[in-house]
Amino acid sequence: MARNITVGAAQMGPIAREESRTEVVERLLALLEWGAKRGCELIVFPELTLTTFFPRWFLKDNAEIDSWFETEMPGPETKRLFDRAAELKIGFCLGYAEIFVDGEGIRHHYNTQILVERNGSVVGKYRKVNIPGHDRHEPERPFQHLERYYFEAGPDGFQVWDAFEGTVGMAICNDRRWSETYRVMGLQGVELILIGYNTPLHYSPDPQQNALAGFHNHLVMQAGAYQNGTYVVGVAKGGIEEGVDSLAQSVIIAPSGQIKAQCITTGDEIAIATIDLDYCSFYKNTLFDFDRYHQSQHFGLISQPREQPQ
Repeated sequence: MARNITVGAAQMGPIAREESRTEVVERLLALLEWGAKRGCELIVFPELTLTTFFPRWFLKDNAEIDSWFETEMPGPETKRLFDRAAELKIGFCLGYAEIFVDGEGIRHHYNTQILVERNGSVVGKYRKVNIPGHDRHEPERPFQHLERYYFEAGPDGFQVWDAFEGTVGMAICNDRRWSETYRVMGLQGVELILIGYNTPLHYSPDPQQNALAGFHNHLVMQAGAYQNGTYVVGVAKGGIEEGVDSLAQSVIIAPSGQIKAQCITTGDEIAIATIDLDYCSFYKNTLFDFDRYHQSQHFGLISQPREQPQ
């Protein structure tokens, strides 16, 4: 019996610096309603959905920096999204900046995504592992990309969760460029990977790559889907935001590596596809049967005990 689920890649257009959380949530609610009318059961929003991409500015004031982060989820502004999604029986994946205070009272700043089931319950949280950009002010750049200044790497690695009748994983932006992102989840049986991203079309360290941004974006996600027999949903915040032009081209990719649906604008838009999670087995049980064909320990992906010297 097929395990069908209708998924929406809910791309966002630019979010202005002065745009409030309340205004952004109104846009998210509009996308949610639009998806509901078209049968969506899961809607995936981008990385740092609730704000403009603030790492493009070098800020020193801690209070101003913290104003871009969430201390609880749902919070006062986002509770409406949770409530309406539960009423519509739609799950969602949401990216945001998170402040987490650990048991010793230490504050951590993470780039985070959560997975919410159709009843409104949070079933998974992922904190970005591969942090790109730079960690100090570089005023010679046309704009900053200070993720390493604002965020620390997530401590939990790549996990999967039982949700939406399948095995679901998450990744964020730069994570999608690294093969181990998909493989670590693939070795855990992942069937659907949800990825949000904010990717500027200008890459200061090597501008010759600018023209290839869209190609590289799809290349890594399609390869990751195919080589691990999984669906991948990649969702952008695109368009010209605060003077910076960012990649859109949000997609839903099949385990074959083929694109099933794609956004065609740079604004608020949903690409929708009904996917059959059982289709993953055609790849997981043949070419990419890891138990039979893949010697993972040779590549350090599965730890093997070392013989200790006598």
